[in-house]
Amino acid sequence: MKRILLFLATNLAIMLVLGITASLLGVDRYLTAKGLNLGALLVFAGLMGFGGAFISLWLSKPIAKWTTGARVIAQPANATERWLLDTVAKQAGRAGIPMPEVAIYEGAPNAFATGATKNASLVAVSTGLLQSMTHDEVEAVLAHEVAHVANGDMVTLTLIQGVVNTFVIFLARVVAYFVDQFLRRDGDEERGPGIAFTITSVVCDLLFGLVASIIVAWFSRKREYRADRGAAQIMGTPRPMIAALQRLNGIAHADLPKNLAASGIAGGGVLALFSSHPSCEDRIAALQHA
Repeated sequence: MKRILLFLATNLAIMLVLGITASLLGVDRYLTAKGLNLGALLVFAGLMGFGGAFISLWLSKPIAKWTTGARVIAQPANATERWLLDTVAKQAGRAGIPMPEVAIYEGAPNAFATGATKNASLVAVSTGLLQSMTHDEVEAVLAHEVAHVANGDMVTLTLIQGVVNTFVIFLARVVAYFVDQFLRRDGDEERGPGIAFTITSVVCDLLFGLVASIIVAWFSRKREYRADRGAAQIMGTPRPMIAALQRLNGIAHADLPKNLAASGIAGGGVLALFSSHPSCEDRIAALQHA
């Protein structure tokens, strides 16, 4: 689950920082100088929303490496590392994408793919997954991550995140404007937005951002089914992917860091609406009926 939750957490943090910075620089005062300028606000929201999403995308790979402690395999030190490089190279060729970086990290059974473009992608696998699965199952998991790269899922989710960010920023400031107007005293109209506007906009950015995460997570779950089908196509059969999901379903794995949870192969969670992955049972059923 690493890729998406990392992306969502980074995006939310960036949006809060950008929102506070805009308030400190007086952008909000400009937008409300003569009442609420909805046209200018929408342009501002779009620039901030898509800007924050693409900054998150650009930072996705270095943050993923730093958060997990993933070590990129530059020169294979053993047979396992050589097999990983050869397997990903073969799958990347079948998927028609450049060779991604391949990394290993210490942790419970999981894997993830990330990167701003197909030409600068990363596929990482945990030591726990390598130790708990057969070669065929690991190969299926790698094919699933390669399919994410080939499908351009990070860019797709970035565009979706940009759209929802735009609405979050727009609606947050509309609400903040009316709250600020309601709390104003007589004679304060010429002073521009007050502290109530700033506080309300930050709170609404956070609350609306959490709601927006549900939308992005829903799209992410849809992309998981597509990556499963992509893995089956790369492997030539869905059986290894089904076996890998069955194995994952039976493994008592620890959760990944929350900021990386969406891009891993193992998904799910207590809060289903925020889950970036469907259940393994649903994914197996989808592959069996494909």
